[in-house]
Amino acid sequence: MSIYHLEGLIAAPFTPFFPSGDLNLSIIPEYYAMLKENGVTGAFIAGSTGEGVSMSLKEKKQVATAWGNATRHDPDFKVMCFLGGTSLTDCKELALHARQEGLYAVSFTAPFYFKPANVEQLAACCKEIADQVPDMPLYYYHIPVLTGVGFNMLELLQAVENHIPNFAGIKYTHEDFMDYLSCLRFREGKYDLLWGRDENMLSALVLGAKGAVGSTFNYAAPLYHALIEAYQRNDLETARAEQQRSIDMIRLLGKYGGIATGKAFMQAIGLDCGNFRLPVRNMNEEAKTAFSADLDAIQFQQYCSKYPISQNT
Repeated sequence: MSIYHLEGLIAAPFTPFFPSGDLNLSIIPEYYAMLKENGVTGAFIAGSTGEGVSMSLKEKKQVATAWGNATRHDPDFKVMCFLGGTSLTDCKELALHARQEGLYAVSFTAPFYFKPANVEQLAACCKEIADQVPDMPLYYYHIPVLTGVGFNMLELLQAVENHIPNFAGIKYTHEDFMDYLSCLRFREGKYDLLWGRDENMLSALVLGAKGAVGSTFNYAAPLYHALIEAYQRNDLETARAEQQRSIDMIRLLGKYGGIATGKAFMQAIGLDCGNFRLPVRNMNEEAKTAFSADLDAIQFQQYCSKYPISQNT
C-alpha cells in the first residue's frame, strides 16, 4: 500500500450527547458541514476528545456509522476511527466496522492496562489489528501522557518496517521533538507523522509537519489557518503571535478543569455537544459565567470557527 500523507487541519470531534447521556448522532451531519466550511480536511473520531474510552463498542460503531453516512459523498474529507487499545478483540471488530462504513483509516494506541513490555510487543499488537483491514491505513496514536507507554516512536517505525504494509504513520501527541524529527526523516519521509499538540504547532511546522490532528481545530480553525499561512510566507512574527493566541486559549482548558472545557468552547460557537461523561468533571453554572468573560478577554470571536454554516454548504 502506498502511504498518502495528509495535510492541513484534522479535527478531533467531540462526541455529542443528550442531557440524558445518550448519543446525539443527529447533529453529526451539521458538525461535518461546519468543519468543512471552516477549512478542516478530516476528522479523527472517538479519540480522547471524542470520549472513545468512555463509550461501549456498540456506541463507537454507531458514531462511526454516523460519520460515515455524513461524509460518504466527500472523499476529500478523511475520517479516521480511533479503535482503542485495551482490548485487541474489540479493536479488530471496530476496525472491520469502520471499513464497512467506508471510513478512510483506523488508529490504535498502546494497551494501557496490561502494557506491552517492549516496542516489539507493541508492533505485534499493531500488526494483529492491521492484518484485519489490510486495505486501510493504520495509524498508531502516540499519547504517553494518557497511556503511560512512552516508547521511542523511531523504534516503533523500525519495528513495523517491512512487516505491516498498511502501517501509514503516527498521530504524534507528545513533546519529544527530537524523536518526532527522526520519525519524519525515517526512510526518506516514508511515514505520515500527524502532529497532535495544538499549542506547539509552530515548532512542528519548522521541523516539517504538514498535517495535524487537534481538538481546538473544532472551534478555532481560522486561528490555525492564519498561523500556517503566516509560517508559509515566512512571516514568523505573525506566526508566533497566532501561536500565542492558541496558547492563551488552551490555557483556559486547564483553568476550567481540563478536556470538558472544549465542549464549552463548542457551545460558545453555537454547537451544543452536551457534557462529558463521568469521570470527567464538567463546568458548573458559576464557572460558565467566568468562562464567558474569559472568552471576551482573549477576543475569541475574532478567530473562532464559524457556525451556523452558510446556506450554500
